[in-house]
Amino acid sequence: MAGLLLLAMNFHLMGPLAVRASQTSVLKTIMGASTVNAYQGMDGMPAPATIINPAVTQIFSTPIPASSSTIPTLDTVSCYHLMLGLWPKAMRPMGENGQDRSLHWPVPPHLFKGRKLQGIPGNLSLHSALPSPGSTLTLTVLLSHEATHLGWYLQPVGSQTSVKLQPGTQVFLGDQKSQAVLTIANVSRDWAGQYVCRFMSRGFQWLLHQVVEVPLQANDVIRHPSQLSISCNAFSGFELRCCIPNTNRTYTASWSPRNLSSTTALSSRTSGTQCLTLVVPRCPENDTKYTCKLQSPGLDPVSISISVSIIRDGDTTCPQDSLGGDWNVTKAGHIAQIPCPLNTVGTVERHCGTKGTWGPINSSCTDERLVTMFHTAQLLLAGQGQPRKKVPKLMTQLRKHVAAVSSPSDLLALLGTVNILAQVVTRARTELPRETLKDFLVATNDLLELDPNSIWAPAQAQVPSVSSAILQAVESLGRSLCSNDHPFSLTLSNVQLQTQLLGPKTPEDYSISFSTHPPLRVQIPHHALAQLDWETGNISITSMVLRKLGHILPRNFGQELEDLLYETPDLVLSNSIKDGNQTVTKGEIIMDFGGTRGTPTCVFWNHNLFQGAGAWSKEGCEARVIDTSSTTRCVCLHLTSFSILMSLHSVPDNPALTLMTQVGLGASILALLLCLGVYRVVWSAVIRNKISYFRHVALLNVVLCLLTADTFFLGESLLSLSPHSPLCLAVTFLCHFFYLATFFWMLAQALILAHQLLFIFHHLSKHRVLPIMFILGYLCPLGFAGATLGLYLPQGQYLQKDQCWLDGKGGARYTFVGPVIIIVGVNGLVLAMAVVKLLRPSLSEGPQTEKRQALLGVIKALLILMPIFGLTWMLGLATLMDGGNEVPHYLFTVLNTSQGIFILLFGCLMDKKVREALHKRLCCILPAASTISLFWRDPLLEWAPGSRFTLFLPFQRDEISNFNLGFNLFKN
Repeated sequence: MAGLLLLAMNFHLMGPLAVRASQTSVLKTIMGASTVNAYQGMDGMPAPATIINPAVTQIFSTPIPASSSTIPTLDTVSCYHLMLGLWPKAMRPMGENGQDRSLHWPVPPHLFKGRKLQGIPGNLSLHSALPSPGSTLTLTVLLSHEATHLGWYLQPVGSQTSVKLQPGTQVFLGDQKSQAVLTIANVSRDWAGQYVCRFMSRGFQWLLHQVVEVPLQANDVIRHPSQLSISCNAFSGFELRCCIPNTNRTYTASWSPRNLSSTTALSSRTSGTQCLTLVVPRCPENDTKYTCKLQSPGLDPVSISISVSIIRDGDTTCPQDSLGGDWNVTKAGHIAQIPCPLNTVGTVERHCGTKGTWGPINSSCTDERLVTMFHTAQLLLAGQGQPRKKVPKLMTQLRKHVAAVSSPSDLLALLGTVNILAQVVTRARTELPRETLKDFLVATNDLLELDPNSIWAPAQAQVPSVSSAILQAVESLGRSLCSNDHPFSLTLSNVQLQTQLLGPKTPEDYSISFSTHPPLRVQIPHHALAQLDWETGNISITSMVLRKLGHILPRNFGQELEDLLYETPDLVLSNSIKDGNQTVTKGEIIMDFGGTRGTPTCVFWNHNLFQGAGAWSKEGCEARVIDTSSTTRCVCLHLTSFSILMSLHSVPDNPALTLMTQVGLGASILALLLCLGVYRVVWSAVIRNKISYFRHVALLNVVLCLLTADTFFLGESLLSLSPHSPLCLAVTFLCHFFYLATFFWMLAQALILAHQLLFIFHHLSKHRVLPIMFILGYLCPLGFAGATLGLYLPQGQYLQKDQCWLDGKGGARYTFVGPVIIIVGVNGLVLAMAVVKLLRPSLSEGPQTEKRQALLGVIKALLILMPIFGLTWMLGLATLMDGGNEVPHYLFTVLNTSQGIFILLFGCLMDKKVREALHKRLCCILPAASTISLFWRDPLLEWAPGSRFTLFLPFQRDEISNFNLGFNLFKN
């Protein structure tokens, strides 16, 4: 020991040169070559650093070997300090997270004066001495020697520990042979503090320090209240307060105007904040704006304002109220504020309306623990901290703090933490231990128990994508289990999880069952598993069932599901496969959902729809009924979260209905062709007067239009045209036009009858009426069909996704349904007019028999045909209202596909004149048909004897699809 002391004295006498030349050998003599740490100069100074005049309390640190955690003995350290008195404070060994692991002794300051450290293998520089908030911070270390194990650490302001900086959303690390660069984007006060670059070089560990200051901005200052209205009649003084977070810069604060206030100093109010309070003892004479000004040397001042309004006599005010807090009298048009409850942060605001009525209470108060946890997760995602260590700690906090959720703001903060943790785990490819995943699933189970009306619904009103985001987080975190922890099974009230680790050979298949109600079963066939990369030998499959989540997810549906109404699914089944570190998204999966009824549809949750809010979609999924029970098998070609939608108002997928539709349309087409043949034979014999002429012209055009439309539609259904083909577009346009033309010719027929009922003395002219009838019968439907094509085709809303007919999501179908409903309504009014006319007492003399019979034929046709058409449309409404009952669908299909037969019977063969003409032309006797005989005597009417006809009311369009033909025309 005496020799060492003598050697130390020689060091002091020989000066800096002797120290630099001899210190390494002396260190090797005492502790060995691998134990010395070399450092930058004083904190915040570049290296090599010139030590000018360190403080008297300058601390010297004992270096700890990089390869050992052993602390030197007291004697060795004491001798060591005597020899290395030239080494500055920055020479501190750091722990794994940058903590100081040194033993400290004071060193005489005169040993540092004028001495310059040499041989430091790096120089740390800051590109901007004072980075402004929102800018980019860059720290660069220029290396003169090869360095290894280089890492960056930050000791934030007010913190006693350092955190390791990792690549994140704000932190970017660049490491080359001669330099290392730390870049931090969008700097805020969270990035102020002391930065440390730690690396190994020449067998030593080196630490380079740099202090970074970030000035405050206006949004860092908290003011309370934001505005205030007071009455001088009941004035007792008020207080205004502005608070700033703790910072490593010194700020002075002041209020203005000064003459109205007494000011207290900037002092600590709560942990982490400093506040300046303004006390105003006297009522201001006028409305006043008070300004809190914060000043730091060398920086522009930061100012915030609080407006105080005076309530005068006659002003409209909201009265004092105690709902949800103590609300003082507030001037109309202003916002009142009250502080949040203890241990919460945020504001509680209430608007006073212009008429002096209080609005709803808007509270952003959030539990401090949830806010702190959310902020920690944000910094972890940005790059502060190691996910492998911090994620398990945050998951433990998450499980504990779910019980603190009592408001939508609390829920949003907690869900925000969950979503950020999912992003952190995905970015860093972090594997979760079994206990960590269990903590998360327990927290998820408790989240699903929260009240959907008072907590979930208001939260979704503020952030529509919140429930979709939590599902995505559950999917991501659920498949992040450590490979060593498989298999893992967990059953909770709202969450069930099962995982398996497969390999190294491809199994026959993967199959698991869940004891849910109703039961679920998942199967991945052998051929789907064979497509995976089994060379890694680390393939894990995770299946998870979430109960109650379907009631929380928004009721959004993809385009292929928009036309129907569905029950809210109770169970959501999530499946995922990980092949090593890669997540498999494509592959066949078979799921059996028990307890299904009605018309089930297999769907998955598409997170990309509705601008990130998500929606149910059936793309890539197919539903199959596997037996006569209530189990539905879903076969999907991708992996995500699935469920079953039960349609409330859907058409049964019944092959019998499709067959009945096709057979009915074929019979209707044959009947219409026969009707045209009859008219070809008897045409000249049945048009003896104008009324008969107009009636048969309209009926003939109805037959032609209906025959053409039915032919196109039946051909499309038999050929199964693709909705994307040009032929499908042409068929849709022609069906739309000809079916509408059928109804407009029906309207022309009804209007002729109405004219004869209302305008008794007015005779119709063929030259005027026929052009009007053709314009109404063809140009009007052509206008509707053309406008629909031009308006909706460019928007992609003209054709349905799975059949050749008008789409209903954008309104194209309404251009068909709307006119049809109106025409049927007009025909109903004309029928009512005719019935009233027939029931009126007769004062006529000398009836004209032929015209009476013609009018009687029209009325008989309406009485026979109108109920049929009304019934079919009412049955169309019934199919919408009750999707589970198949009776309306069968009746609707039969009646609508048989319209050609009705026209042949009631409009053609039951007409006495037609039968007589056929008898004369074909020399055959047709069986007599019952007719309606009415006696109407009106001297004002002149009827030609023997004339009668039937007015035809056309039918609605029959539609063939994979579901029900007629229903798809009528549904929205």
